[in-house]
Amino acid sequence: MTEPAAAGELRRDLRQLVDRICADYPDSYWQEVDAARRYPEEFVDALTGTGCLGALVPEEFGGLGLGLGDASVILEGINANGGNAGPVHAQLYTMGSVLRHGTEEQKRRYLPAIASGELRLQAFGVTEPTAGTDTTSIRTTAERTADGYVVNGQKVFISRVQHSDLMLLLARTTPRDEAAKKSDGMSLFLIDLREAEGVDLRPIRTMVNHETNEVFFDHVHVPADSLIGEEGRGFRYVLDGMNAERILIASECIGDGRWFVERAAEYASERVVFGRPIGQNQGVQFPIARAHVNVEAADLMRWRACDLFDAGEPCGAEANMAKLLAADASWEAANAALQTHGGYGFTAEYDIERKFRETRLYQVAPVSTNLILAHIGQHVLKMPRSF
Repeated sequence: MTEPAAAGELRRDLRQLVDRICADYPDSYWQEVDAARRYPEEFVDALTGTGCLGALVPEEFGGLGLGLGDASVILEGINANGGNAGPVHAQLYTMGSVLRHGTEEQKRRYLPAIASGELRLQAFGVTEPTAGTDTTSIRTTAERTADGYVVNGQKVFISRVQHSDLMLLLARTTPRDEAAKKSDGMSLFLIDLREAEGVDLRPIRTMVNHETNEVFFDHVHVPADSLIGEEGRGFRYVLDGMNAERILIASECIGDGRWFVERAAEYASERVVFGRPIGQNQGVQFPIARAHVNVEAADLMRWRACDLFDAGEPCGAEANMAKLLAADASWEAANAALQTHGGYGFTAEYDIERKFRETRLYQVAPVSTNLILAHIGQHVLKMPRSF
C-alpha cells in the first residue's frame, strides 16, 4: 500500500512510540501478568499517558483526532512486540457510539475524560447466556420510570468491566413480541459503574488472561440521560460500531502473525539438530514462509478496509474479510511457530504458548469466522440467508 507522505510519517511515529513503550514491558512482564491472571495496569497506564488511547476522539473533545488506519497501527504494534492489546483496545473504539449518536452534552461530558484516560470506557454489555450471537434475542430489560430506567437481566463474557468506569449496555425497552421487527425495541445506555447499585460482577476464568465476567443487573436504576440516541434504536447503534471493531481486531491479529513469524524464523535459524539449522529443512521453512505470505495478504485487506472507513464509504464486507483473513493468518502463524519450537513451544519461557492461546480467541470473538462467512454469502454473494 502506498501511503500519503504525511500519513506514512505519522504512522511511523506511532509505531516508534508504541515500540518504545513496549520495550519497558518485555516477555517476562506479560508472562507474569498471564500467570497471575491480573490486569496489566502498569502497561495500560503507560500507554494512556501517551494519549494513544484517545486516537479516535476528535481534537475538539481532547483526543488526537486520527483516522482508523492510524489507530490500527497502535494495536498492531502492541501485539507485534509480544504484548496483548486486548486490555486496552475497547478504549479506542467503544466511545464511537457516544461520538456518533450521543447528545452534545454527553459528548462534552464524557469524551474528553475518555480521551485522557481519566474515565475508562472499556466494557460493552451485549452478549447474554441464552442469546449468544443472536443479539435480537437478549432478555435484559430496561423499564421506563418517572426519572429514568430500571435494568434487570444478565450479561456474559463482558471483558474489562472490573477495570472500567463506564459500560455501554444494550437492553430491551420493548418486548420482542411487541416490536415491529425483532431488531427494534433495544436501547443503548451508557452506565456509570461507579454509581450504579445492584450490579454484581462474577469473574469467569478462561484459557486467556482476558478479564471477563458474568454481569447481573438487579433493579439497577439508570438515569434518563444515560440513553444513547433514540429509544429502541440501540441495535442499529451497536451494528454501526462493528466495522471499526473488526478492522482494529484484524490489526491485532496481523501484529500477532508478524510476532509468530519473526520468532519462528529466528528460532529455526538458530536451532541446530543433526548438525544443521532446522530452518534449512523445507518442512520447517515452508510453513513459516507461507504464514508470512498470508499475514501480508491479510494486511492488504486491513488497509483496504481502513481506507474505506476513513473515507466514510461502506466497508462492511471489507471489515469482515479483513478480520477473517487476519484471524486465520495469525492462527496459521501460531501453529507454525509452535511446531517450529517443538517441546519448547509449550513452555512459558518462550512465550509461544501464551500468544498461541491469545490469538486463538479471534477465531471466535468478537465475531466468529462462520458468521463472517454467512455475512459474505448473504450480503455480498446474494445467496439465501443461512440462519
